[in-house]
Amino acid sequence: MKGPSSKLIIGTDDAGRGCIMGPLCIGGVSAPPSMEKQFTEMGVKDSKLLTPESRERLYERIKEIVPDSLVLKIMPREVDEYVRHRKKHTKLNYLEAIYMARVINELAGDIAYVDASDTDVKRYADQIEEHLTRRVKIVSTHFADRIFPVVSAASILAKVERDAEIAALRSKYGDFGSGYPSDSRTIEFLEGWMEEHDEAPPFSRLTWKTWRRIGKAEEEGGTQGKLDG
Repeated sequence: MKGPSSKLIIGTDDAGRGCIMGPLCIGGVSAPPSMEKQFTEMGVKDSKLLTPESRERLYERIKEIVPDSLVLKIMPREVDEYVRHRKKHTKLNYLEAIYMARVINELAGDIAYVDASDTDVKRYADQIEEHLTRRVKIVSTHFADRIFPVVSAASILAKVERDAEIAALRSKYGDFGSGYPSDSRTIEFLEGWMEEHDEAPPFSRLTWKTWRRIGKAEEEGGTQGKLDG
């Protein structure tokens, strides 16, 4: 674990929140404030606005220049566990807040900029602060990945590492498209898997409402996150 530093700031963001396949990734970057300009000059921006090739190029460059970074992966069964048993406003949002706190705890810096998953940005900041092991100022806002370059950098790391996980799953199990519920190829894959195996893929999230569409509703309290890549 890195010690706190007033000379460094932290950015955190997620990737794969709404996907029914694979892990939800939480990325973090620790960098001096002066590096924000360098990020911008490099072309760092919200990962959703970049091509896969640009993300991979920037991923390598970011890893080279930042003092520290971290990506944590939340596997489907842990996502399901929180969706099943948490109160409505503390389901997936609360799980993300816990993991963002873990990322922040591991990175140096006494200010952390976070892309808020909750509609209530203060509540989200409070949830993160509950799980911090040291004093860090949390700046929680929507679209932080478009406002703060350090958060954009974190979004790129999270997205590239999640994409690698998805590519590995496709290589092993076949092409299931993007893995998002809006993708017809993903739905076709899930329907075919269910017909062949009579159970959901082990790398899918069982509590997503998508299962109702294909005839396997795990429970009435299913959820589906924002489709944010």
